[in-house]
Amino acid sequence: MRAIPTNPGGGGGAPHGAPPPPRGGDGAQPARFSPVVMKMAAEYGIDVGTIRGTGLGGRVTKRDIVNYLESAKQASPVPGAARDAAPPARRGGAAPAVAGAAPAVTSAVIPRQFLYEPREGDQVEPFSRRRKLIAEHMVYSKTHSPHVGTVAEVDMTRAAQWRDKNKAAFQARHGFGLTFLPLVAMAAVRALKEFPRMNAAVTGDSLVIRKDINLGIAVDTEEGLVVPVIKQADQKSLVGLAAQIDDFARRAADRKITADDLAGGSFTLTNPGREGNLFGIAIINQPQIGILRMGEIKKRPVVIEVDGADAIAIHSIMYLTLSYDHRVVDGVLGNRFLYRVARLLEAADFEL
Repeated sequence: MRAIPTNPGGGGGAPHGAPPPPRGGDGAQPARFSPVVMKMAAEYGIDVGTIRGTGLGGRVTKRDIVNYLESAKQASPVPGAARDAAPPARRGGAAPAVAGAAPAVTSAVIPRQFLYEPREGDQVEPFSRRRKLIAEHMVYSKTHSPHVGTVAEVDMTRAAQWRDKNKAAFQARHGFGLTFLPLVAMAAVRALKEFPRMNAAVTGDSLVIRKDINLGIAVDTEEGLVVPVIKQADQKSLVGLAAQIDDFARRAADRKITADDLAGGSFTLTNPGREGNLFGIAIINQPQIGILRMGEIKKRPVVIEVDGADAIAIHSIMYLTLSYDHRVVDGVLGNRFLYRVARLLEAADFEL
């Protein structure tokens, strides 16, 4: 971290980070643009002064912005499995853009009223290269895919009992602990086999249903999340999934995750851990169309039926959230998929 000097903006002129007013075609007078155009330009990081306007007097219109974005999208490659890994840094230290994404929004185009000027005593932590990539990817995903989030309440009592029964023998046999994450991964993989349209990607105006189920597992590191991928996860046993997840966690801690580990994911599972979260709505990992997020497993009083009568019991409950791309996944499909994952977990039909 570095401290901010007393006068971060320097000398006179425009405040630090505030964009100069766009010039007209003759370079003499500032050009005027409608609020809609300025809002779109700020949202997508566009310098409107570089766009040739088709409106009255050469003004840039909303249609000009839309056409510019479409041209940029067509000129950029669609983000695919071969480009899931981070590209090399460009000369000068600038963060590489996500393939197919609109230009990143920078301080040069963000309206002044939305910028914070660091003051004396503030601490500035410059984004690492990984953090820049994460930020660009998240912004691209949220602006590119219409996200829908849905939550299921999952009774994990049988799964917890099954785990308690087997975890000691599992630890002794394999040398690492048996967590709930491989159980959820196995349920997700089984459901993806039953609902292959959830294991897909959008390419242009087409939906590509993938042959292989390559399950990404979000792993936290000191520099941010990484998502290594279990290739052909549907071909692995529960032990195989657990071993791969444990290997990812160990190598992520040692900074030994490779670009190949990160490539080719078709669906993602994330588990933020056991620190009080109930549930959350995760951002889709492009170019995938869905992501599952686990919540904390807690014991809660629930109503069950015993001999035809209602009764109160203490069960282990987890909230499981699915985020999906509403361009290609409708509510019926998203709900059916999440319902199936939940029922598989509640049945706890697992084998070691």
